[in-house]
Amino acid sequence: MKSERPQQNQSYDYGFQPESQFQPQPMYDPMMQQHQRSSYYNPAEYGPPQPNSYYDYGVGGNNFPAANFINDPMASMAVAYGQSLVGHGKQIVDQKLDKYVPVSKLKYYFAVDTSYVRRKLTLVLFPFANSDWTMKYQQDEPVAPRYETNAPDLYIPTMAFVTFILVSGLALGTQNKFSPEQLGIQASSVFGWLVLEILVLLITTYVANIQTDLGYLDFLSYSSYKYVGMIGCVFSGMVFFSLGYYLTLVYTSGSLCYFLVKTLRIQILPKSSPDLHPSHGNKRRLYLLLCIAVMQPLIMFLLTRHLVPMREVVAEVEKQTV
Repeated sequence: MKSERPQQNQSYDYGFQPESQFQPQPMYDPMMQQHQRSSYYNPAEYGPPQPNSYYDYGVGGNNFPAANFINDPMASMAVAYGQSLVGHGKQIVDQKLDKYVPVSKLKYYFAVDTSYVRRKLTLVLFPFANSDWTMKYQQDEPVAPRYETNAPDLYIPTMAFVTFILVSGLALGTQNKFSPEQLGIQASSVFGWLVLEILVLLITTYVANIQTDLGYLDFLSYSSYKYVGMIGCVFSGMVFFSLGYYLTLVYTSGSLCYFLVKTLRIQILPKSSPDLHPSHGNKRRLYLLLCIAVMQPLIMFLLTRHLVPMREVVAEVEKQTV
């Protein structure tokens, strides 16, 4: 009896697919990959996006609101008109402001540097060694203070004013009299005397019909140099009491008067001319010059005499603190 063998076409299922069911995978073909990529979306094949498409609202789209605003001729005209109105308004404001507050002139008085401040303070405190008091001009305009020591400025007077107020508070503290109210009273008093002095000088020049090249800013500058000497007087009084105060007051007053007479003589008194008679306004100009010079020591004394501490008062304050 012969055994039956299985047929060759018979397949057994062992969990694998028969050999005939396997599909061979194709090998990598660059041309095939390129063909598959070409089947994707290509903007060059379909042209630019449509106006109503999603991409049209990007940064470069024509329907972007900002782009429409910029490309609109009426909007451009409105922007240009608004800019012209702003520029015209700024010009009017500058003219009105310059009419009452001469900003351009103030820039001249603050055009200083460290070298000028050092030379100017030396000239104010030690003017006796100086021999050249003329001012340099360039195209009929005075040279900036940083290039001319004899030119007036407002930087030193402003700093001296603030420093004097602070030193006054220190002097009041040594007498046990300091308070914020007293510091404010001191600042108001100094400022009030300065305004009164400038008004007196302007009224005097107007009533006496004295024509000079000095303006109110020049008077303000020359009248404020006394604060430098006043600071020295207060410090001397705090260290050496009444004796040091009066000695410093005498010296600083004399040096300031000498400085003002030498500086203002060229600007107030007219240049000598053989045809000019001595009585033609020279006396009035000379009186104005002497008035400016004499007022400075008096105001210095009035504003600093109450700041000098007495020796007995200082000793009593020291006992209280101990």
